[in-house]
Parts: sequence; C-alpha cells; structure tokens
Amino acid sequence: MSDFAYQSPLRSGASDPNALLFVALGGANEIGMNLNLYGIAGQWLIVDCGVTFGDDAQPGLDVVMPDPAFITERRDQLLGIVATHAHEDHIGAIPYLWPLLRCPVWATPFTASVLRAKLAEVGLADKVRINVVPMEGRFTIGPFELELVTLTHSIPEPNAVVLRTAAGTVFHTGDWKLDPDPLIGAPVDEDALRRLGDEGVLAMICDSTNALRPGASGSEAALRRSLTELIGRYDARVAVACFASNVARLETIAHAAAAHGRDVARVGRSLWRIDKAARENGYLAGVPRFLTEEEAGYVPRDRILMICTGSQGEPRSALARIARDDHPNVDLEPGDVVIFSSRIIPGNEKAIGRLQNALARLGVEIVTELNHFVHVSGHPARDELVRMYQMIRPRVAIPVHGEARHLIANANLANECQVPHTLVIENGDVVRLAASGAAIVDEVTVGRLASDGKALLPVGGTALKARRRLMLNGSLVATLVLDAAGRLVAAPALTAIGLGEPDQVDPARPLLHRALERALDELPPAERRDDEAVADIARRALRRVVLDRFDKRPVVEIQIVRV
Repeated sequence: MSDFAYQSPLRSGASDPNALLFVALGGANEIGMNLNLYGIAGQWLIVDCGVTFGDDAQPGLDVVMPDPAFITERRDQLLGIVATHAHEDHIGAIPYLWPLLRCPVWATPFTASVLRAKLAEVGLADKVRINVVPMEGRFTIGPFELELVTLTHSIPEPNAVVLRTAAGTVFHTGDWKLDPDPLIGAPVDEDALRRLGDEGVLAMICDSTNALRPGASGSEAALRRSLTELIGRYDARVAVACFASNVARLETIAHAAAAHGRDVARVGRSLWRIDKAARENGYLAGVPRFLTEEEAGYVPRDRILMICTGSQGEPRSALARIARDDHPNVDLEPGDVVIFSSRIIPGNEKAIGRLQNALARLGVEIVTELNHFVHVSGHPARDELVRMYQMIRPRVAIPVHGEARHLIANANLANECQVPHTLVIENGDVVRLAASGAAIVDEVTVGRLASDGKALLPVGGTALKARRRLMLNGSLVATLVLDAAGRLVAAPALTAIGLGEPDQVDPARPLLHRALERALDELPPAERRDDEAVADIARRALRRVVLDRFDKRPVVEIQIVRV
C-alpha cells in the first residue's frame, strides 16, 4: 500500500480517454464510508473520502474506510478531493488515507475548519493543502468545471457538486434534504436547481438513505418547538444525545433550554471540536457559551441540560461512560431524563439497546423518536426525492449512499419520475456516462481498511482474521523440548487461552500430552530431526483433540527447543 509499481488496466470500454467514468469505492450498497471517483481525459477526481464505524460484526475495529488501492495506483493522475460536507462518513478517512493519496482538498469554510482540526490530531495540518471555496463557489480542477450548490442537511454547509465536463454535466447531491426552515444556513434555492435542470444534466448521483420513507423528512424549526415543549415537562437533570455535527440541533437544544431557565453543558470531546468550528465560521453566534463538564456539576439538577455524545451507543462516548457510572464529572440519578434526538443508524441497534438498558437500570427515563417527536432526519424522504428529480430532470439516475433496498427504491422512484435511465451499482463498478445512458463497463477491486493503532489493516486480511479467530476460538501454545533425534526429553508445556475455564481445560491436558507423544512416535526418525515436520504433525494432533473436546478451532502454535 505504498507506491504501487503495477497499475491494473481498465477494460477498453472504460479506458477511452474521452469517456466520463464514475466509480464508487465506498458508499454504494452501504450507509457511510463514501468515496466516489470521477474520471475523464485520463485524470481522476475524488468526491468525499469518509469512514464508517465498527459494529458487533467487527469487534475491536473503531474506524473502517474504503481501500483506495485503485486510485493510489493512479496517484499521478489524481487531481484532488472535493468534500461535500463535514460529516465523518464524507471526510473522516482523509487523515488516514491522505499519506497514500497526497493530493489537495477543496472544501467550504466550515468543512475546512473541521478537517484542519482532524488533520492536526495526526500531525498533517501543515502538509495537506486545503483550498477553501466560498458557498455557491465555482472553480476548475483539471478537465472538471465545478460548482457548489448549497442544500440543507444536518450539518452546516452541505453542498451538491455540479461537475461540468466535455462529456456532460453530473449533479452529485451529497447528503441533503429540502428543509423550508433549516434555522442554520439558507433554505434550498429551488430556482437555481431548476435552472440547472434547464441547462441539462446528464446524470444525478443521489443520496438514497430515506428512499423507503414516505412524505418529507421534516423541518428543524418544527422540531425546535417540540423539544422546547418536551424539556419543559421535567424538573430533573436532562441529557440530550445527538450527533455532535448537527449544529442546528445544538442551537435548537440551547434555545429549548433557555426557554426553561436551564444552562447548557457539552459533554463529549467531539462536541467541543464542532462548537469551535461553528463559531469560527459565524454559526451559533446568538448562543451563549456552553458550560464545561466540570462546571455542569455545580448547577442545580433542575437548571442544567447536558448535550452528550453517544447517541449510537459508541462504547467510549460520553453517554456510555455516564451509563456505566464511569464518567469523572457527570452522573445521572433515578428520575433524570435522557432524550435520544437522533435516528438509529443501521447496524447500531444492539449497541444502542445496551446503552439504553444501562440507563434504564440507573432509573433514568428514556425518550426516543418512538414515543415523541425528538428528531428530524437530514436525508430526503420520497416526496423530496420526487421534487429533486422534477427539478434536475437528469437523463441518468444512479442511487448511492444506501443499502441495496434503499438504492433499488430510489431507482424505482426515479423511473416513476420519468428519468430515462437508472442504474443500481455496487462498490467497484466502473460506470460510463454518456448521452445514450449509463453502463457498467468494468469492475475494480474494492475492500475495506481498518485503523489499527498506527497501521491500516485490510478487513478480511490475515491479521484481522487471526485476531477474530483468537477471539472466537482461543489459542493453544505447545512447547516441545526435544533431543537431537527428535525424542521428548520433558513433558510438553501447554498454554491455553480462551478455550475454557481452568477446571474445563485441566482435565484435557493428559489427552493433549498423549496426542503429542503418539504423533511424534509415528513420525519417521528422519522427519523428527526436521522442526517444520515436527511442528506440523504436532499442530494437527492438538487440533483434533481440541475440536473433539471443545468443538473449537484455536490458533495453535508449536515452539520447539532442541537440547
């Protein structure tokens, strides 16, 4: 994964330098981990470079991102990265992958502030060139004429990207919704979208997260009224769990607290980062300074409202630590209230369930979107998708940012909106965009990388497979002390980890010893002098016993000492 000497070729349909190509290395058939590529005239541009987070299927992996091998092979043809907005699933991989990509980044002011802070944490702040683009800005990168179109979402400065090329214009939506009253930022300029549609759009690459949901996603202004009323019901300590990046939600919570004479404290490191970036760029200007975690402890319980990270059950988040009674400054008591002002991201159901059960055991009242209006999504529901298709009127619709069911629902809706061509893709599909439609003309290898200390490891690679096997099946180490002829001169020393409790493992030791002795006795004398042959037969003998006795397939290591 350094400087690749071999550049895998594209098939003839994708190697035409005049062809406009689109490749998703992440974000198609999944929610999160967006990494999109556009190629024309032999040059490539990345739109977004994000992460996802480990779940119960990936224990021990906190941050996961697309493997960029396809584009790192072509690094001399890579022009840069354009960030649509500052969510982790759109910029979170840049600090990890930039040493492989080594290209400039284009972003609007708020997104640039968030990204700079992230880069500073890994020592890259002075190395990555960030070009700050104004809202609604136009700029040129190689053969791409780009324009940013401000939409609405659950973070400041969400942008669609218009890519004008010799082969046609692409409208890449990023994450969006049509909020008529977004509270932070301007509402969507639908006249500008209609003008773009009149100009002619070859393809629309579109957010599909809520393509199965009827109606509209809802307005932040309506939610502010609901949360204000809800918080007024309580005279105990109230905590609100939300996405740290939702600056409009932070402002909403602050206004709701002020309406009832409560001070607001931020609990969670990521909230401090977002608050700083927001105020640097003129957001939250009318909101008083939030209290620190330490200051919150001195405010009467009926006069404090805490904004907490951890709405998705992240084990190291502030709310998870509070639920475990492990937070140094903040606690919750029976009668206190936690409001989950967020949706459940698919895959996080178990983690959120564990968190809410822990809170319930503390005697805390839990409020979610199931029993009160406490959240509006940042993604378009079906009515909003219809309006966007009617305004943009693309010739081709390619749904992204969703699981298979979301992509298919979005494609079907585009068909209903009279879009001539729709295409449901998977990560790695190379799509050629042309006036005649869209076609998959090639496929490139894709994968996932996990952040592991200071390294990036392939998910599914030998290291993580071995780690998972160790976790599920344990390990067994046998030390054999042999003479020059390959005869045991001492009883084998066995160390078992994770096979069972000592009172389960100890009775099996004689069986393991006898299995090793028999295996060595059966080995021809010449092979007993070969450490590799001895280790192989010993390993197989131990595995048979362990499988029979424990129904496990541990990692077995044989250490040989010759005396």
